[in-house]
Formats: sequence, structure tokens, C-alpha cells
Amino acid sequence: MNLPAARDTLVFVGTYTQPLPHVDARAMGIDVHRMDGATGKLTHLGTTTGIANPSFLALDAQRARLFAVQEIDQFDGRPGGAASAYSIDVATGRLAPINHQPAHGVHPCYVSIGHGGRWLLTANYGSGSVSVLPIGADGALGPATAVIRHSGPANVRGAAHTHAILEDPAGAFVLVPDCGLDRIYVYRLDTANGTLEPHDPPWADLPPEAAPRHLAFGPTGGFVYCITESASTIVVFAYDTTTGVLREIQTVSTLPPGATGRNACADIHVHPSGRFLYGSNRGHDSIAIFAIDPATGLLSPRGYAPSGGRTPRNVAIDPSGTFLLAANQDSDTIVTFRIDAASGALEPGPVHHSPTPVCLQLLPL
Repeated sequence: MNLPAARDTLVFVGTYTQPLPHVDARAMGIDVHRMDGATGKLTHLGTTTGIANPSFLALDAQRARLFAVQEIDQFDGRPGGAASAYSIDVATGRLAPINHQPAHGVHPCYVSIGHGGRWLLTANYGSGSVSVLPIGADGALGPATAVIRHSGPANVRGAAHTHAILEDPAGAFVLVPDCGLDRIYVYRLDTANGTLEPHDPPWADLPPEAAPRHLAFGPTGGFVYCITESASTIVVFAYDTTTGVLREIQTVSTLPPGATGRNACADIHVHPSGRFLYGSNRGHDSIAIFAIDPATGLLSPRGYAPSGGRTPRNVAIDPSGTFLLAANQDSDTIVTFRIDAASGALEPGPVHHSPTPVCLQLLPL
């Protein structure tokens, strides 16, 4: 696969501005940096304030818009968090607010864009729910067109806790890992009305107390990789893009043999070449590296790179596949790694101060 050359890139950083039980808050809003395409070094350009706990971000690069959830439990005097829309000045990286809408769920923790930029999808961790909001031609968010709350036999977390929501590459189905119910839910998005229709079967089960957290798709869309928060594993599924059925084919540990101590996985990404997969370990504070067999989708461990800080919450890979950035939430650092194109190995590079970094979105210039 021929990848584009590395370019200077805007890096948008989701953060915490208000403390929660699992995290201190030292940030002021959404931070914006410029990454040097030659060295991977970050330069801080500014901070967009006036938003509470913009923990997770989604980028519409084509239209130069950024969307953020507000991971809070009350918005405009009503229970639940919110979603916010911004336009991007590509020349400066500055964000201009467009509008906000209730997410209709407590502590939204994930946001993505569905069906050609028409719909914003949110996962509301505290309520165990998901919501759909229309995106107007001007980037403004409309009132929610769908809100679905999960229920069922919970694991030790005690309730449903949706932790991600994303459309498959074909735009046929929407997948939602619920780390409280140990399920990956499958929906069809009605693209005319913005509603979610449960699929048949409505979910795929994972082992008890695994806590599925984030997902990544293989390069052909025929494989889904799920990182589990509590079990510290990656579960590989064969995925039928026509029927939306998930079939488990492999489970691998994200930790090296003999690793001890507490660990909770967080993020997962496939390299743009489709040859490698990376997952973050919080506790072990490392990035697990795997090779992907293109024919079978199966994973082979290729090493474990220290994240260069504490609690690597999120990672991002630039479209050229040259750099991987690790957001170390509890050490206030973003570390740039250079990726070895042949082996997938990570070589640590510049370390940049960034308060409570949670989510990274990259916009090449």
C-alpha cells in the first residue's frame, strides 16, 4: 500500500477540565498543537476554552470541523452531558464554536461521525446509552434523533456502560462496545431519519468481566479488533460486512508474559498500511505492538514499547504511518514515536507537555 508522505499536522487534544473519580483535571479546554512532519515535534498553538471536559473528539477533515463530547453529568440545568461543534481555521488551528446540543446521557465518553458526515454518534458511559444527532450543512448539531439505553445482566461494573460507537467502513452497521454488559451491540443506522435499529442478532458476547472498550477495523473491513479494559486482551472477530455478524476467532494478551500489577487497556488502532495494530496499556504504561496477517486477520505479538509517561489513554497514527502519538493522561505528556515501516516497532521521540491529554485527532496540512 502506498501511503502519503508525512506532513505538518494539526493535533487537537481532548482533555479534562473538571475532576472525575478516575482522573484529575489540569487542562483548560481543547488544546491545539502543530506537529512537524519531519521530526514529530509538537508546538502549542492555543487552547479553546469555554467547554467542560471535552474528553473525546471527532474530526471531519473534509469540512474542517471538530466535534467534542462534554463528559459531564449536567448540561444547561438538565441531567446528562453534551456534544459541541466547532469550525477549524486550518491556517491557525483556531476553533470557532458553532453550537452545542444535549447528548441525552450522563458522562458521554466517545463521539464519532457517521454516514458521510451527516450524523454525530455519541456513547454515554454513565447512562449506558447511545445517541444520534444530525449535523447540518453549516456544521451545527440538531436535537437528538435517537437515544437508546442498554440493559441486561451486568458484570462487576454493575450496569451498562457504553464506551464507544462507530460506523463500519462500509457504512452498513454501527457497532457499540458496552464494557458493563460485556457485549458489542450492532445497529443499522437509518440514514434518512437518524434512528438506530437493533440488528439480528443484536449483539456479540464477550467473556464475563472482559469489559470491551474500543474497536478498530482491519484494512478490508472484514475483521474487527476489540480491546478489553479489564481482561487486558484484544479479541479478534471475523466480520461479515453484509450481514453484520461478528464471529470470534482469536484472543491475545496485550501484556508481555509474566507481567504483574494492575492494568486497564484503553485505545486501539490499526496502522494505515493494515500491517500492524497498536493497543495502549494503562498501569503497565506501554503500547502493545502486533502484526496482522492480511489473509486471516490474526495477530502476532511484536513487542511492547513504554509509553513514555503514565496512563496512556489514547493513541493516534498520522495518515502517512510515520508517527504514533501517545497521550499520557496522568503525566501530562504527549510522546511522539517514529514507526518502523518494516517491523512496526516504535522509536521514542519528542516529549511534549500537555495537561491531562485524553484524545488525539490529527489533521494533516
